[in-house]
Amino acid sequence: MATVCPDGTPNLSPKGTIAVWDDTRLVFADIRSPGTVANLKVNPTIEINVVDPFVRKGYRFKGAAELVTGGDLFQKMLDFYRTRRVDTARTRPLPTIRAFVLVTVKAALPLISSAYDDGTDESIIRASWIAYFRKLNEPG
Repeated sequence: MATVCPDGTPNLSPKGTIAVWDDTRLVFADIRSPGTVANLKVNPTIEINVVDPFVRKGYRFKGAAELVTGGDLFQKMLDFYRTRRVDTARTRPLPTIRAFVLVTVKAALPLISSAYDDGTDESIIRASWIAYFRKLNEPG
């Protein structure tokens, strides 16, 4: 996810809470994003890239962000995220959500790795990256 800093430089920040809010908007939670939020207060321009690391394909979403810090919409978003927890065992407490960022998507464009340029099939690329990550996690 990228925003623009006041000096015009890019700010890149990974987000693990991006979700589809409705037909034209995405949302993510501000859990630990002070730089992102500060940038969006000055300039609401945002780009979000979502990529499947195994198939090396995804989308880039360009849009305008709105900070949601309270009220009915904030509560509705909070309820939405409570049902989407990744920790299915519910062993950890919910993180503190300071705000939500609601992004109106102005353009959605495909992202495709250059690994496909030679005609390589998706199943081969997927198998290759699965093997790579498996090897990284082998003991020894």
